[in-house]
Parts: sequence; structure tokens; C-alpha cells
Amino acid sequence: MRPKELRFGLGIFAAALGLLLVRFLVPRPVGMADNGDGWRLLCQLDAAQPNRLLEGFVQFGYGPAAPCDSPYVSSQIWLDWAASKLGGLFGGSDVLNLLVLGVLTCVLIAAAIAVTVLGLDLRRRGQAVAAGLLLLVMADSAFFGYFASVLSEGAAFLGILLICAGLLLLHRTGRLRLAGAVVTVLGGLVGINAKSQTLLLIPLFALALLLTRRKGERGRKRWALPLALLSIVGAGTLAMQSQGDPANSVYREANMYHAIFDSIVDGKHDTAGDLAALGLPESFAKYVGTGWWDEHGAPNDPLYPQYRDKISRRNVVHYYATHPGRTAEILQQGGIDALTARPANLGSFGELSGQPRLSKEYRVPVFSGLAALAAPLGLFVLVPVWLLIGWAGVRAFRRKRREYGLVTFLLVFFAAGQLGLSALGEGIEGVKHQLLTLFPTVLAVVFAILSLLPRAEKEPETSAEDDPRPEIIPAAA
Repeated sequence: MRPKELRFGLGIFAAALGLLLVRFLVPRPVGMADNGDGWRLLCQLDAAQPNRLLEGFVQFGYGPAAPCDSPYVSSQIWLDWAASKLGGLFGGSDVLNLLVLGVLTCVLIAAAIAVTVLGLDLRRRGQAVAAGLLLLVMADSAFFGYFASVLSEGAAFLGILLICAGLLLLHRTGRLRLAGAVVTVLGGLVGINAKSQTLLLIPLFALALLLTRRKGERGRKRWALPLALLSIVGAGTLAMQSQGDPANSVYREANMYHAIFDSIVDGKHDTAGDLAALGLPESFAKYVGTGWWDEHGAPNDPLYPQYRDKISRRNVVHYYATHPGRTAEILQQGGIDALTARPANLGSFGELSGQPRLSKEYRVPVFSGLAALAAPLGLFVLVPVWLLIGWAGVRAFRRKRREYGLVTFLLVFFAAGQLGLSALGEGIEGVKHQLLTLFPTVLAVVFAILSLLPRAEKEPETSAEDDPRPEIIPAAA
């Protein structure tokens, strides 16, 4: 890495960090309220949960509590643990302070933006544009609040950006390529293990790595680094998933319950026909809209054990396969949820902020604002956007800008897969779950735009005639 590149990267980091900290703390801190899932990570830190669920406000500090058991697997715990230790070093009394977590994540985001920019083979002006666009994505109001929350979306967003940065840097030379190897491993471990949904990244990440190569590489040299990185990330992912509940399987039945009673049988279509198609009794119509944990939900019905085998993936998949029209409607709702971007039930401010309950901040609404305007169209907007991104990816491959093609296709395939996974397999909290559709889509749009910008001009090679150093004439023998 040349000194000029290093100075430019440090400048990008410093500028991005300053803007992110102002965005986070001024005029008042912002975060994301807990939807009820936060205990799964707080448990692992021995941190106290609030006595009441604060969906409308962000609780920025969590004190100590008795240990409890949580098999939830998420790389977010690494960030929370680091924030907990840093808070203790500065004399804080909280086990987890979200202000410390937010500042720490701002540092990591700024670093991720800087290394991503260095991985782009663009002129300085193009790199500056890239830094601005990436900053707008990461600071967008739909995503930024999760960087100071007890939820795991923040780790997913950070990890996905780091994966992109690593893939870009692996196409550079020298120390930048070595840095790319480190960033790819970090991004893979954080991004893939952030949530059970992000495990969908595994095949896409593996394929992108195996297709990564620099010009002139052949034979063993061509495969050595990608296979080594893939082995490290694979081993790390296997080790992490084996420490708890892999793929969040404990919630599998609950997810299928919600897919049935909140999505398929929603009370707005042929309720009796849908229940019959699912093999469930007509009396279960009274459970439409109920939750798995509700006191008056179907699990407490005396008939439930008799029909429990119908609350399964196999049964739900069979329904989708035999009801394509209804399936398309559910996917369309998933597209609407993805573009809506902001969950209505989660606030952005603390109780002492002076803001009303459920208030949301809109300091950086660029991408999420445009998405919200298009939300009623759902897939009629998302699919054309994905096709345009795909066109940009194909164009990048044809113009020998392979790295842009790999990144854009990884992001758009993950976004499309995530939309189907959340829409068809979860049933509730569609807007929140579809953030992992919107974020990679927006990021892919940015990289698609950057792939159209002119390359950096290569420095001309210095010939012997142009060499300013004095010619050394060997002494005659």
C-alpha cells in the first residue's frame, strides 16, 4: 500500500467516524427499541432485562442480573461483550451500555467504509463518491438505530459490508490483498453468524470466494488463498453454531405457527378452505392472528397435540406448492414490508429524551425514504431493481471488473433469498425481518453505480531513459 493510499484511507476513516458520531449523539442519542428478542443476548452477558417491554423507547443501560440460559447464536454477542468490557474500563456501572456499543460500532463502520473504498479501483473522485454513498447507506435511519440496540441486525449489516470490502480488496495487490484476506474472514464470521437468516450467506459467500481471482493467477496459486479463507470461515462458523442452538431450531415450530396463523390463514381470504388444505380443523379459525406464546393461542387448545404434526415446514411448503396464487400474494406482502423499512412498533429514542413513545428519527432518510414511497408496489419495484443490478453485474464481468460483479450478485441473490425466507417462513414482524432484504438491495445499488465509474489511471511504468537516477557504469575489468 502506497503512503498516499494509506493517508487517503485514514482521511476517509476520520471523516466517516466524525459524521457517524454526530449522527448518533446529536442532538440526542438514537438507537432501536427491543421487540422482546433482546433477552437472548442480554442473558449471555448476565445483564438485567427491564420489568416491562419497552418497544416504544430505547433502554440505553442494562444492569447486572442472575445468569440465565439462552442458546441463541449470534455474532452480535462479540460486539456486546466488547462494549461491556469497554464500559467497565471507563468506570460504567452498567453491564451493557448502548451508548458505548453505539460508539464502538461507529468506529467499526467507519473502518469498514474506509477499507471498502480502498478496495475500489476508482479515481480519487470516484472513491470520494463511494465513501459518500456508503456513508448514506450505513447511516440511513432504517438501519442505523440497530447499531445501538440489543438486537442482532447491527452485526448483520456490519458483517455484510465487511464481506464486500474483503472481496474487493482480494482483487488488489500487495498489502491491500493481504488486508482483504483479514477483512474477508472477519466479515464472513460476523455476517454469516449474525442471525439464523444470515446463514443463507454461506453458499453465496463460498461461491464468491471461489470465483475470486486476480489476473494472471493459475493452478494452485489460483485456489490457495480462497480455499484457505473459506476453510477458516467455515471452521469458525461450525464452531460457533455448535455452541448453541444452530439455525435457531428451537423456534422452528413457532415460526411455522406464525406462518400459518398470521400469514396464510389471515382472516382475509378463504379461511375454511386454507385450514382444510393445511389439514387443520375449522375450529382453529379462532386462532387467526394469535401468537405462539399467547395465552389464548392454539398450543393451549386440547386438540393441538392431535394436529401438531401439521405445524411443520413440510406441511407449509406443500401448501405453497399447491396454492401458487396465495403464495404470490404472500411474497408481494414481503416486498411491501421490505420497502416499508421502519417497524411501526419500535421507537428510536430513550424515555428521558422528551420524545413521545414510538417516535422515530429521520435524520438520514435518503434510501429508506425513497423505498417507503415505493412500498405499496412491493415486488413490482424490487424485481426491476434487482434486474438492473444484475445487468450492472453482467456488465462488470464483461468489462473485466470482476470484483463488482461478484459483490453485486452476492448481495442481490441474498436479498431475493431473504425475502422468500422471511415472507414464507416467519409470518410475523415482516417489516423488521425484511430489513435483511432491503439492506443488501440498497448496498447492491451503490456497488452497481460504482461499477459504472471510470477506473483509476494506472501509473506509467518508468523506463530506463526516464529514470532520474544517475546511470551507474560498472568499472572496466
